[in-house]
Amino acid sequence: MIIIDYQIKSFSKIFAYCKCIESIKFKKFYRNNVTNMSGMFYRCSSLKELNLNNFNTNNVTNMSRMLSGCSSLKELNLNNFNTNNVTDISGMFYRCSSLKELNLNNFNTNYVTDMSDMLRGCLDELKLKIKSQFKNFKEEAFNN
Repeated sequence: MIIIDYQIKSFSKIFAYCKCIESIKFKKFYRNNVTNMSGMFYRCSSLKELNLNNFNTNNVTNMSRMLSGCSSLKELNLNNFNTNNVTDISGMFYRCSSLKELNLNNFNTNYVTDMSDMLRGCLDELKLKIKSQFKNFKEEAFNN
């Protein structure tokens, strides 16, 4: 069991380099004060299933490299993410080379200042799909 103090504001790299975990499902994850989720699942290369439906991201400003290197993930639903305060999503899905389905329907990138390499190393089909859905994504997000 993992107990997380309610005072914590950063979950940066909290699960980074977890190479033996295949599935993570959070039953409840409601932390209002978290602002940093950078590298949270960085290089979790064996992660095949990740359920983030119960995440409260209302105050998060940094999601850079959050899922970078999660090369076994095939689908991900971030429909419940509130990104109204996020400024950095650079490399968020960098080298998620198996990702075929990515639900970003509620993503608000109005305040994002850095989205470089967001989808770098992802499948071309996924990039095209995201590009057609989100006209406000900068070209730097789709770099190869």
